Amino acid sequence: MKHIKRIVVMVVGGTVLALGIALIVLPGPAFIVIPLGLAILAIEFAWARRWLRSARSLFPRRSKDESAPRKKFTVQSFRRSAGFLLRQVRRTLTPKRKVT
Repeated sequence: MKHIKRIVVMVVGGTVLALGIALIVLPGPAFIVIPLGLAILAIEFAWARRWLRSARSLFPRRSKDESAPRKKFTVQSFRRSAGFLLRQVRRTLTPKRKVT
């Protein structure tokens, strides 16, 4: 069972990491996908943990005493986001009317 888990982690993590590397030249969020692939691989492999640790050190961490307030996730913000998303989906799926 341990070997199966290791193979699954290797395949899934390797695929996500390869996709992230491809997103460096393709349009997409490579800076999010590459650490995600490394995090998946870090479950089983020490080399991925080291790479992930060095990748984390590239980004500055926020300290707790910073004056900038963190954004709160509220029910109202969730409703607004969901409403916007649903309007965009409806707008995309609605057939366009012909103007005559």
